[in-house]
Amino acid sequence: MSDASSKSSYSNGAASTSTATSRTSQVAAQTRPQTHRKRVRSDSADSPRDTHRPREKNQKMFKAHGFEDTDTDTEMDAIIEPASASTSNLVTEGKEKGKERETAKTFVRDERYYFEDGSCVLLVQDTLFNVHRSILSNDSSSFSTMFSLPQGGQDVEGRSDANPIVLIGDTPEEFRHFIWALYALPHELKIVTSPHANLLQLIDIARVSNKYSFKSLETWALDAIQEYVNRKPSPILGGTEQALSFNSNLATPNATAKSPEDPAAQNETADQLTRLIRLAQLCQHERLLSTMINLLRQLMSTSVRYAYLAMTLADELDLRTLRGAAYLEVMQKAVVVKKVRVDVLKPAADTASHNNSSSSLVDSSGTPLPQEEGSIDASGRLIVTRAQQLRLLAGYYRLTSVWDKLRREPLPFEHSHACGATWHQQGCTQSWLEFWKEKTRSDGVMNLGMADVLGRLKLVQKEYDRWGSATYMHHDCRLGAKRAIGDVIKRVEEALPDYFAEPGEFEDD
Repeated sequence: MSDASSKSSYSNGAASTSTATSRTSQVAAQTRPQTHRKRVRSDSADSPRDTHRPREKNQKMFKAHGFEDTDTDTEMDAIIEPASASTSNLVTEGKEKGKERETAKTFVRDERYYFEDGSCVLLVQDTLFNVHRSILSNDSSSFSTMFSLPQGGQDVEGRSDANPIVLIGDTPEEFRHFIWALYALPHELKIVTSPHANLLQLIDIARVSNKYSFKSLETWALDAIQEYVNRKPSPILGGTEQALSFNSNLATPNATAKSPEDPAAQNETADQLTRLIRLAQLCQHERLLSTMINLLRQLMSTSVRYAYLAMTLADELDLRTLRGAAYLEVMQKAVVVKKVRVDVLKPAADTASHNNSSSSLVDSSGTPLPQEEGSIDASGRLIVTRAQQLRLLAGYYRLTSVWDKLRREPLPFEHSHACGATWHQQGCTQSWLEFWKEKTRSDGVMNLGMADVLGRLKLVQKEYDRWGSATYMHHDCRLGAKRAIGDVIKRVEEALPDYFAEPGEFEDD
């Protein structure tokens, strides 16, 4: 073969090879995604075909033309991943937009305290508030501590309606009152110290301020409440003051005055007293708590409903200064029964006979009606819980036992030195003994309840003041005996809450 022929053959071969290579590349580029899709299907356990032989044949073909098969799984993943990432971004954006649309449908913006230039979005139930972080950070509040914490790389809560700071335990109205106090102007704040003050608004401000540690604002609201309840006439008593005035002029200590209020007014007053006592206890505002307890103790004399309220609050909040007086008032003024239990699985007749000692309120079918604690049944009996009934019974037993011990022996006192020197000390003692036996069995004392130890002792004390100079006791001894009566009255008053402890909790049981 000549050189020219050889060169021509080589050129033709090279051109042919180049053409074949170009075509092979095009075919490989066009078929690569298809090959990947086929591989995905062939990887399935349901495909019976052998996919290794075509791959080996292709590898030999590529090697024959000087190419390596680079169609690996890694290359395939590189081709697929950009599309997957793009799809993922679209899904995320779609979710965020869907969340924003859902937020817009579910939550509403507060009409007054959603500021366009606000920097902190708060969600209270279904209402969004957008206020300023600088305002919420005042007074060393809990918000200032929260805002100072590092946020990391996550989306910061409170920056948008889609990701607000969620507050639990408040209503929009309560939180709106609180925000009002943060943004109010001086002339607006004057309203709370005027007769036109809104008590419920002040209660909300104090409670929410206590919850989020706005100490200065909490103290300001509580002081305003204190001024409000001390105003004369008291705005929270209404017509009850007439009953208090009438009851204070009654001739007999155990008489009961009827309140001129209707049940609705009584319920409103009871609700305000309950909220104020709970608030004062929560905020540990001793002055307001003492004021409300004293007010409730006065109201107990006008209605057994207030006495029951005092008894219940004393148990709930562990108010020792109120518990003894409240239980004693209920024990003296009411016949109490346990709450009605209605068993719907039993016939009406059986249920009525089971509850015949609890209530006589029945419906048209003869089935006893369920009653709430603190209500009065058709027979005029107060409905109480089982625990309250046990405390009342235990208190009655303990107080009657105390009086039985007191009446049998006169109170001891120390005779003066002058009594032993110039008087016959035995005669002084005998005179005191005769007085004690006579007065503790007088008609006035016996007309009082057996468990009314305080009432009986105070009546004996009055009789002793009248007895005075008619005794054959030394002057100093008379003073000593009078102090002895006053001391035992004080000790009974201090121990009164313990007398109404549940059975087994009293040290003398």
